[in-house]
Amino acid sequence: MNAKTLAKYEERARIIKAMAHPTRLFMVDQLAKGEKCVCELTKMVGADTSTVSKHLSLLKNAGIVQDEKRGLMVFYKLRTPCVLKMFSCIEGVMKKKAEEALAALEA
Repeated sequence: MNAKTLAKYEERARIIKAMAHPTRLFMVDQLAKGEKCVCELTKMVGADTSTVSKHLSLLKNAGIVQDEKRGLMVFYKLRTPCVLKMFSCIEGVMKKKAEEALAALEA
């Protein structure tokens, strides 16, 4: 693998790692419904503002969300809604795995 190919896969891994946490996956799902302020996400997640902000920072640095400051409030929205396609794919894998497990029990 050459350096350019390696760099591409390293960047893919970085983006996937940014989403590899249940709280961040939940926040992406919520942001798919529309922009939210940090205070709304904090209530939804049930964590403190600092923790939610750290999660959002990881998502922002990966290019998944973007923020906009309005007065004292910061609002987030999905920058790349195509990540939702990845969710559909993951759920397809989960469904297939469940179907195979069920078929094994019935055999």
